[in-house]
Amino acid sequence: MSREESTEAFSNERKFPFIENDVYADSGRRYFVPHWPLHVVNKAMEKGDVFKASFRVNVHNRLEAYCTIEGVPTDVLISGFSAQNRAVEGDIVAIKLDPLALWTRLKGAAANFDKTVPAEECNTLAKLGPVVDEKCKGKEKLDIECDRNQACTSDPSNEYCDQPTTLILKSIQQICGIISSSPSKRPTGKVVAIIEKSPRRIAVVGFLGAKQLLSFNDRWNKGAEKNGNHVSQRYDFIQLVPNDAKFPKLLVPVRSLPDCIMRRVGKGDPTVEMELVGAQVGEWSEYSLLPNAHVVRVFGQGGEIKPQIASILFENAICCDDFSPESLSCIPDVSWEVPKEELKRRLDLRNLCSFTIDPATATALDDALSIERLADGNFRVGIHIADVSYFVLPDTALDLEALTRTTSVYIRQHKLPMLPSLLTESVASLNPGTDRLTFSIMFDISLEGDILDRWIGRTVIQSCCKLSYGHVADIIDGCVDAEISDASESEYPQVYGHFTLQDIIRSVKSLHEVSVRLKDKRFKDGALCLESSKLFFSFDECGIPYDSSLSEQRDSNSLVEEFMLLTNRTAAEVIYRAFPDCALLRKHPEPNARRLREFEAFWCKHGFELDTSSSGQFHLSLQRIREKLKDDPVLFDILLSHASKPMQLASYFCTGEFKDQETEWAHYSLAVPLFTHFTSPLRRYPDIVVHRTLVAAIEAEDMYLQKHTVLPNKGKLVARKCFTDLYFDKDIADSKECKEALSAVALNFKIPCAEIVAEVAAYCNQRKWASKRAEDASERLYLWVLLKNKETLIAEARVLGLGPKFMSIYIHKLAIERRIYYDEVDGLTVDWLETTSTLVLDLCRNKRFKRRGGPGKNRPLEEVACVINPSEPTTQVADNIEPENPKTSEETASKDIDQINPSVFPLTVHLLSTIHVALHATGGNNGPLDIGARLYLSSYSV
Repeated sequence: MSREESTEAFSNERKFPFIENDVYADSGRRYFVPHWPLHVVNKAMEKGDVFKASFRVNVHNRLEAYCTIEGVPTDVLISGFSAQNRAVEGDIVAIKLDPLALWTRLKGAAANFDKTVPAEECNTLAKLGPVVDEKCKGKEKLDIECDRNQACTSDPSNEYCDQPTTLILKSIQQICGIISSSPSKRPTGKVVAIIEKSPRRIAVVGFLGAKQLLSFNDRWNKGAEKNGNHVSQRYDFIQLVPNDAKFPKLLVPVRSLPDCIMRRVGKGDPTVEMELVGAQVGEWSEYSLLPNAHVVRVFGQGGEIKPQIASILFENAICCDDFSPESLSCIPDVSWEVPKEELKRRLDLRNLCSFTIDPATATALDDALSIERLADGNFRVGIHIADVSYFVLPDTALDLEALTRTTSVYIRQHKLPMLPSLLTESVASLNPGTDRLTFSIMFDISLEGDILDRWIGRTVIQSCCKLSYGHVADIIDGCVDAEISDASESEYPQVYGHFTLQDIIRSVKSLHEVSVRLKDKRFKDGALCLESSKLFFSFDECGIPYDSSLSEQRDSNSLVEEFMLLTNRTAAEVIYRAFPDCALLRKHPEPNARRLREFEAFWCKHGFELDTSSSGQFHLSLQRIREKLKDDPVLFDILLSHASKPMQLASYFCTGEFKDQETEWAHYSLAVPLFTHFTSPLRRYPDIVVHRTLVAAIEAEDMYLQKHTVLPNKGKLVARKCFTDLYFDKDIADSKECKEALSAVALNFKIPCAEIVAEVAAYCNQRKWASKRAEDASERLYLWVLLKNKETLIAEARVLGLGPKFMSIYIHKLAIERRIYYDEVDGLTVDWLETTSTLVLDLCRNKRFKRRGGPGKNRPLEEVACVINPSEPTTQVADNIEPENPKTSEETASKDIDQINPSVFPLTVHLLSTIHVALHATGGNNGPLDIGARLYLSSYSV
């Protein structure tokens, strides 16, 4: 729609009575100031007058948004529609700070810590969103990510400014000086331009507000018939309410609706509001408080799983199309075998006892392990990674397909692979009993866990067994003996080649022994462990969840993780040595310092001493608290979960892009200077890029060594390696011969330049975060389905935040946080004792008591509390359960209720105290999915 058409459509405010009057205005009223032209913005940024930042909206209050200016310790508040000036979640904007006199007051340390909390006085533990780990296998799970849907944590994508100039640095120093001298003030500002529109604008999911439209059309028809007029005019627009509360309501031209919706609207079908739709945000003029949009997808009814899954994929631009014939043609057929020429070019390791360790249901096997005991008592451990780069060649249709998808996405019972299954499950997968191409790194490791030597190169292996984590856990826990009987062997997977199950059991025990030493050494070197319990679902034969449980990492997961971390570190070191300007690495910045201090202060206030001066000290503090809370593991899980909230996002980057900022390359939680992803090329595109770079580095090293003399060592001739050796000789790497070799292999292997690697890194970051959002959304969906079937679930919760209007609670059983609002509720009195941070809730004893909200303005008590009569059966709380599944029937719900007794009035609540809550599913066919929480109380009073 053009601006002229838009203005004409909005010219008659009375034409839209189903929308608040302040949403529309005539063409003469301008709600927003025009955006600055780009050349003006660039000039102002160079002077330090405006700053470039990512626009982040408060999920609890869309009128509040925050922007992070690099180098400024406090986020800038952008408050109100006028100041936000049509920016939406994820936009890259130019902001101009307000004068100090207009800055707002920080609402205490807790409010500073939790930017998602509305501007209310609230004594609270921050809710910055859950920590997540790397998908699948427990490998690299310390590579921390944060949930961007809830978190206000600044992420690497906020680093948009070019190399700071003197003027920019001066401006930032002035802002920091003002903040330092006015610690109770928060900077405020306004958006002057949208530099880059958020990708999320093209995929907004929500529901159409059709009832108001249909209601008005009925009145229009009756009025027209009464006046003898023909009904020829309908509404021009209909509202779309996004599921994501961070987005504003949208205006959809009725004439642009899909035919299937248009016909139903024409027939007056009110169930149109139950349809989940996808839309793209269009123009947002200065003359409207709401942006235009048009519907591009109709998914189905919002209360069903299939439409919800489809909407999640749409909203996060997850590709679920079939692979193109062009990409499939790049893969050999299932009968492919290792060519003899390739076997001659590689180190043959088929005689090693190598095996895979994966989840029991895994079909794409991209890593195997082997171990040998050397004559000197040390171990030689082999980490063998599927050589996917052999099949996925640069600039082919398959390469483009893999880059576009970037990562495999796991949505509970659905897997959307990055590469075709023919490759991931057959040709490249390290299936047992078949020769497979691999990239191997062999480490000689001492009994103390020190790396004595290493070898890196392309190999051929034959895995002899596919083990699950359960098998390995049984071996580690001593449930399986090395002298296992033949009868017991039937419980274990088939062993191929000349090896026996006893060989594998001995290898697993040796690998565990080494991994324990590596782990101990890693934490002594300053690593931080923030692993917490994860929620798992049990599904019936129809794919419907009927139960959930929390699962913690086992030693079998840790065994694999340690060797993957070591391998990724090594790959990062080698590719940076060889290609210092175009290496694709992964960094994890230090936590947000202010939030970390406030987190530390909160827990210290409650008797838990923390030292967050470094990742290593942080870890030691947590271990001491773990011991202190050994009788209260739930509270430690909460602390551990929230210890991760100040963490920033890990991200891929190109070394050449940040050449002068090497101190920022480190991985904070792993406490290593260089890190990358190398070990999962079947499901991550960056790993393929790293594989290609590593192959080029090894090839260049071989070319160099062929032309140079070798050094004598104990009568033997030993070549000095350029890049893969434990010790790096920079003089050799900088020599003319070595650089010539690098140039030749870079051309031969099509190693991209720094600019292209930087673009790939940025794109991979976006897709990785999108896949994480999709995976988190699917978890929330299945939790919603579980609670919907249960109707009501009674659970214990811990109070994390407390104030006069609401409390924040953590439900450990489901690993989720929720809020309960209790202000202005009929029949409930609220006493908030600020000095002791104590809340007392009670039933109104005086029938004449009147709430200040007035008649009809207060919420009913049932919205806040599930109050049961002790004289009635407890099953009344769950008496609407439909017994679709035996495990979701009243019997299960009643069991949950019987185990937890309701609290009684008056209810006295303190921070970190335990309360009982009733949980239920909300939304679905009438709005976004959510989990509601109410206090679980008895009508009996003490």
